[in-house]
Amino acid sequence: MTETLKRGYPGMASVKDMPIVQDMPPVGGFPSIRIQRRLPSTGPTGAAIFAVGGAVMAYGYYNVYHLIQDRKAGLRELEMMRAPIIPVLQAEEDIRWVAHEKRAREAEARIMKDVPGWEVGKSNSATGRWIPPPAPFGIDDPVLK
Repeated sequence: MTETLKRGYPGMASVKDMPIVQDMPPVGGFPSIRIQRRLPSTGPTGAAIFAVGGAVMAYGYYNVYHLIQDRKAGLRELEMMRAPIIPVLQAEEDIRWVAHEKRAREAEARIMKDVPGWEVGKSNSATGRWIPPPAPFGIDDPVLK
């Protein structure tokens, strides 16, 4: 339009002079488009993964069971090896305990010699029955070691 007015070239005088062209699909139509999902069918199924996981866990539990059995057998063997010397060990402990009690009574007699009416080795409990001495608790406690 402007070319005609400014330069004098022949052309369209108006937009209305343009031929009507409509965008249409090509003859025969467009090629079809696949819109469904196409995932590759590679790899194991969920059931196969579950089965393999279960088999691995079963094998692991089987090994743990036998490990526990072997450990128990070793502890039983150790106990059976120690069983014959238990009386000797108990006798040594009894000798040590008697010596310790003797030293404790001597120390008690030495410390409480000025207290009137004090009897060395007599229980302070009013129950009349034997009560074991208090066990150590703390750093020197053999139970905690």
